[in-house]
Amino acid sequence: MKIPKNIEPLVQDGVVDDVIRQLQSGKEAAVYLVRCGTDIRCAKVYKEANNRSFRQAAEYKEGRKVKNSRRARAMEKGSRYGRKEQESAWQNAEVESLYRLGTAGVRVPRAFGFYDGVLIMELVTDKDGNAAPRLNDVELEPDQAREFHRFLIEQVVLMLCAGIVHGDLSEFNILVSADGPVIIDLPQAVDAASNNNAERMLNRDVENLAFYFGQYAPELLQTQYGKEIWKLYSEGNLTPETELTGQFEEALEPVDVTGVLDEIEAALIEEFRRRERELANDSDSDE
Repeated sequence: MKIPKNIEPLVQDGVVDDVIRQLQSGKEAAVYLVRCGTDIRCAKVYKEANNRSFRQAAEYKEGRKVKNSRRARAMEKGSRYGRKEQESAWQNAEVESLYRLGTAGVRVPRAFGFYDGVLIMELVTDKDGNAAPRLNDVELEPDQAREFHRFLIEQVVLMLCAGIVHGDLSEFNILVSADGPVIIDLPQAVDAASNNNAERMLNRDVENLAFYFGQYAPELLQTQYGKEIWKLYSEGNLTPETELTGQFEEALEPVDVTGVLDEIEAALIEEFRRRERELANDSDSDE
């Protein structure tokens, strides 16, 4: 096939020997099957920001640190240079997350290098050696659904212990390899400690898993792993070995009745005064 423009420099430099075919094109990137020496790998080519359906929402970028002060100022101002640097930081976030999570033992593809908007990484395969399907393309038996769900909850815990929340985890961002689920697509991953949206994102990730696997094993719909996991994390008690129950008791705080009544009274007084001012202004206008 014709070599994509972004991959041409990698072919010229000998990083990639051949582009075999396109595997898929998603909301943020196109993925190609490439040959690197004797190995078959993936080349993820990120789309330009204006050609992506997924936008770099502020909630995902919150807490990401930029060491270079000039770059940080440019990104904040939104200049042409700043937008380019912002795009680079967005892409590099996935590379950094893959290395960080791989070291932590999370099942993610192995990264081999990042070259100006092109990420070379491991090809995840099924038992026949073909490119692994996405989870949403696989039919599951109830027991298999329960096993995959249990495994992925463990992966969520491992990720959080490494300080990362996926932020967009669903059946569309999980491959089913010969050895089980593999988590992919991480450019929107957030730092759990510095992003104020991390708790909500983690709960959403876990709820997505429960909803999907609950189609095959309905009892999973009743679990509350996300809230349980975050509570343990926020208290400093979460480890990869933590045994979870999937249950969570909401803390019922006593209602401050006196405080509520005081607020209502204050609101009524303010409304009374506002109407008095309006009447006074109307009288002045009549005069």
